[in-house]
Amino acid sequence: MRHAALLLALAATAVCASDPPVIVGAAVPLSGSYADLAAEYGNALVLWRDEVNAAGGLLGRPVELRLVDDRSQARASHEIYRQLIEAEGAQLLVGPYGSAATLTAAAVAERARRVLLNATGAGRAAQRGYRYMFQVAAPYARYGDPVLELARAENLRSLFILARNDPPSREPAERLRQLALGLGLRVSDVQLYAAGTSDFSALAERARSDGAQAWIAFGTAREAAEMVKTFRRLGYAPPLFVAQGASQPGFIQALGQDAEHALGISPYEARLATLNNAEFVHAYRSRWGAVPGLAAAQGDAAGKLMEAAAVRAGSFDQERLRAAFAALDTETPLGRYKADPATGAQIAAKPVLTQILEGRIEIVWPIEHATARRQLPYPSWDSRKLMEPALQ
Repeated sequence: MRHAALLLALAATAVCASDPPVIVGAAVPLSGSYADLAAEYGNALVLWRDEVNAAGGLLGRPVELRLVDDRSQARASHEIYRQLIEAEGAQLLVGPYGSAATLTAAAVAERARRVLLNATGAGRAAQRGYRYMFQVAAPYARYGDPVLELARAENLRSLFILARNDPPSREPAERLRQLALGLGLRVSDVQLYAAGTSDFSALAERARSDGAQAWIAFGTAREAAEMVKTFRRLGYAPPLFVAQGASQPGFIQALGQDAEHALGISPYEARLATLNNAEFVHAYRSRWGAVPGLAAAQGDAAGKLMEAAAVRAGSFDQERLRAAFAALDTETPLGRYKADPATGAQIAAKPVLTQILEGRIEIVWPIEHATARRQLPYPSWDSRKLMEPALQ
């Protein structure tokens, strides 16, 4: 069973001297619909615990990790975090997997005046001004920021923005539009489409007639692939094509060579040249036999930030920990961490842009993280040549 290794690892907490342990608690889906997606999250927390204990613990005390199965049910977080605080005496709390469960946990932590590290909740609603919650992940609203930077670097003045009709997609689209208008760019209204849309012909024709220089879409890999199929059918190729889903492996699988030159938006790549990321990737791969993805990086970042805040605070007093998290300005494998001291919202981290080049997902923006040089404009369909060997 996939989670057997995780459960065994939880039973093997290292011991540091004879000091009472520091209890770190979190709800993690070990069963249910999110279990596979969240497995990396728990794995990374286990790895962090073992590394900290091997180095002497937190403030000289061993870390005892309590990961409780929420069965992929957001409402279960209420009772789990109440128990972690009241019965288990957890000094450090890491949020559950996903924005909905994080909101439930945050309400409990706030009432108890206990610091909660929001490691995975990237939606605006998941960080709505709780005093004791601090956000680790780059907010969805900032997913368009690197796209605007690249569009300006390429001297593009006309943007066509689309979004799947859900909050994680609308939030970055709306922020991108407002920022672009503020810079004097010509920007369409955000074009909303239904989940699972497969025909983007009408929108493509509108973008073409508007003379849009950039097509920027927020949604899934499947929808991004359908956009490319529509482009090819219509012979349409905007100078800049960015689709959030193009950073996901399923995009290449759906399109083969037609995926080439598409740009994607990615909150984490294992090849990022961020602080300690190479070491994290190596340790995770050695322990779990796989390259870590976003959930794993979020778990590792949460651990590293707890460590930094505890050292800064010099104790596990919750008010001192809260002040420490509010003052931290540091870097994790996810990128820079800095929170708004009043709301706890992440204000520094933002995604990178990837591009599919010769069948590989390469980082192309920002330049300091690039693994390959970007290739623009997005090529017309009649100029493309069959690559050898063909993409798999």
